[in-house]
Amino acid sequence: MTTANRAEEAEEKAVPSRSWPVLLVVVCAQMLIWLDTSVLNVAVTTLADPVDGLGATPAELEWVASAYTLVFAGTLFAGGALADRFGPRNTLVAGLALFGAASGAGAFATSPAWLIVARAVMGAGSALLMPATLSVIVQSTPEEKRTRAIAIWSSSSGLGVAVGPVVGGALLSHFWWGSVFLVNVPIVALCLAGVVAVVRELKGPRRRVLDLPGLALSVLGLGGVVFGIIELGNGQTWYGPYVLLPLLLGCALLALFVAGQRRSPAPSLDLRLFRQPGFTAGSVVLLIAFMALAGHLFYAAFYLQGPRGLSPADAGTVMIAAAIGIVLGSQASPALSRLLSARWTVAAGVLATAATYVGYLWFDGRTPILTVAALLWVQGFGMGLVGTPVTAVMMSGVPPHLAGAGSAVNSVTRQVGGTLGVAMTGSILSGVYRERMADAELPGGARGLTPGAEEQARTSAEAARSLAGSLRLPELAATADRAFLDAMYAATFWTAVLALVGFAVGVVGLRTRNVSTGSDGGRKGSGDDDGTGNGPVGLRDRGEPGDRAGHGTPLRGGGGPGHGDVPR
Repeated sequence: MTTANRAEEAEEKAVPSRSWPVLLVVVCAQMLIWLDTSVLNVAVTTLADPVDGLGATPAELEWVASAYTLVFAGTLFAGGALADRFGPRNTLVAGLALFGAASGAGAFATSPAWLIVARAVMGAGSALLMPATLSVIVQSTPEEKRTRAIAIWSSSSGLGVAVGPVVGGALLSHFWWGSVFLVNVPIVALCLAGVVAVVRELKGPRRRVLDLPGLALSVLGLGGVVFGIIELGNGQTWYGPYVLLPLLLGCALLALFVAGQRRSPAPSLDLRLFRQPGFTAGSVVLLIAFMALAGHLFYAAFYLQGPRGLSPADAGTVMIAAAIGIVLGSQASPALSRLLSARWTVAAGVLATAATYVGYLWFDGRTPILTVAALLWVQGFGMGLVGTPVTAVMMSGVPPHLAGAGSAVNSVTRQVGGTLGVAMTGSILSGVYRERMADAELPGGARGLTPGAEEQARTSAEAARSLAGSLRLPELAATADRAFLDAMYAATFWTAVLALVGFAVGVVGLRTRNVSTGSDGGRKGSGDDDGTGNGPVGLRDRGEPGDRAGHGTPLRGGGGPGHGDVPR
């Protein structure tokens, strides 16, 4: 054995002992994304204040949030490809640095436009960061510990969502609005120090050549689709130029992207990954689950602050129940997956969330807050049961040199699903509310409701409540609340239907049996079978020729460098 081989073997043996410090660092980096998003939700009101904030209009506030989502979702495939090309450690460092710099710039913005640009750059940093964190976990963690590591990684979202409102409220109580962005800078510095100290270089046996035309098509295509969805959620008609045109253009560019990937010698996304039933079904389940979750949380926040009359801070406190449920569900999912299988753990989680959506059909203005919090907790626990096993099944058959691309698909489904969910429920809420208010007799018309104010009340429940408070018309607020509850019932019905579709997809598509491990961490039984009789997935972890990806389809990365790969 040569000296180089001995050194390489020693390095591989050292990896397990360093896997937990590595996991801690990447989970902290991942949590930063969710922490920042939830902190911003608390700061929206302050940003609209012309004295204490930037005097942002409602449209500008929408784009402070949407610019981040648009760039984040649009560049995730590019982030995954860059992680495969340059190594996830380098991409993680670049993403953290970009996110931290943009956060510092946003903290000292002097106009809404400046803040919108800073938020867009933060989205690009997150797109580099998110696929890299999962790729590092997949490549750094021993196989027998990988599901537990993914569970901890998944729970970081719930922890970030839970901590964000508390941190944001404390900062805004003592400092100016920019502090909610500036707080990211020291966190980024700590994460960068941790990455440099404990995360080693993770490079596969070959470097992938960047498919620049493909990356450009994916960015523009996803950007167009997400832009159209955002505008639909902002109240634009589906057939208008701000929705239909970008959706059609985005879909056309994505079709070109897929066609190009099939012919490219160096694809950004190896489409043969989707020949694995587990990968494809997992992607669909994640898309549907996050679509339902984001849509539900959207109208739940309006319900708590509307008919239930809670302040934003109190509503945020109640919503923490969902975040706690996500954390606990993520931690319980590995044990349940061993007991029930990943397929039935995911099915149970999706079914639990569907039941909570159905429960909202009986909510009204007098529903006890404890009942609301309990359903939010069950919903979060169910989502925690979904994320970890689905991610583990999806990534189990992805070769190491494609881990970034696989991670990007996992992240894109979550982001696009969340955006679609908000757009879907937002459109249902708006449409049903306007329909109910169109024929409603508004009280107080002769006592000061101008035609313009009446139109506002018939368009927005929040505007109606504001008018009711200023004009002392409690009947107007009650009318708006009844119309909103009808709209919420319609939205939660279709959200539950959507979750049940996800349940069916999970039961049919996730036919993966568990991998049991002995005390020595070795594999027992037949391994991860895709349910088709084609044998185990994850052969790439044992270095067998062909790096077969689950469904018996060899992916690029066999015994020698394939087309599109540059030998080291």
